[in-house]
Amino acid sequence: MQAAVAALAAESQGKFWEFHDLLYKNYNQLNDQKIQEIAQAVGLNQEEYEKKKNDPATTRKIQQDLSDGQQAGVRGTPTVFINGIRLRDRSLQGFQAAIDKQLEKLGKTTTKPSS
Repeated sequence: MQAAVAALAAESQGKFWEFHDLLYKNYNQLNDQKIQEIAQAVGLNQEEYEKKKNDPATTRKIQQDLSDGQQAGVRGTPTVFINGIRLRDRSLQGFQAAIDKQLEKLGKTTTKPSS
């Protein structure tokens, strides 16, 4: 939760992806100190960063995202949806079959290459 709050606080300064990448690079070391080091490393305005981290709206956004994910059937990451349907087979063939099925429903051609 702390990493998610910090990432949204970084987003408010246009540094989400830079912050995100460092969080993932250091995923096995994450604690309050490491998150603060990352905030400094990406050059965040610390006063604005702390203000955004402590804003209850930031936590509410994360809680809403979690709730939305649970209601949609997300059980972990990555979870893939194609046209609102959760993809269970995440192999290349699974993606192709799910996309083809949705295209057929729409009366479109499939993704299969022609011979």
